[in-house]
Formats: sequence, C-alpha cells, structure tokens
Amino acid sequence: MNKKQLIDDMAELADLTKVDTTNALNSLLNLITKRLSEGDPITLHNLGTLSLSYHPAKVGRNPQTGEKMMIEGKNKIAFKAAKGLKETL
Repeated sequence: MNKKQLIDDMAELADLTKVDTTNALNSLLNLITKRLSEGDPITLHNLGTLSLSYHPAKVGRNPQTGEKMMIEGKNKIAFKAAKGLKETL
C-alpha cells in the first residue's frame, strides 16, 4: 500500500475529503518525525511503539577489496508490535 492508497482508504472509512485526510496524515507523519528526532518514543495503542535505537560505529569491510573501513554510528528506527496487533495477525 502506498500513501495515495492509504489516503483513499482513510478518507472512505472516516467519511472525509481526500484533502482533509491528506492534511491529517501529513500532520501525523510530521509529528512522528519531530518526536522521534527529539528522542521521544511513540506508542500507538494496539499497533506498537516506535523508538530510536543508536547503533555505534563499527569496523566493516569493503566487499570488493576486502579492505577494512569504519562504518559510522547512526540512529535507526525500531518498531515493536503491540500484543493486540500480534494477536490479530
């Protein structure tokens, strides 16, 4: 499912216009991005929790040459499914 399909389905289920649904979805995505960038976890009931997980720098290898190289540390988004979602699926 892509964003357009999500908007279409949400608009139909909520009996809203596609413009209103697009604005609501964009606001939600912007808020999630902002909160995660501030380090706040986001818990959505019966869906799960989104949080940041830091992965420190490490030594890796160039697959073409076998040469060692440093891979920078970075934040990754972690998702833990809620019990309700797991049971539903």
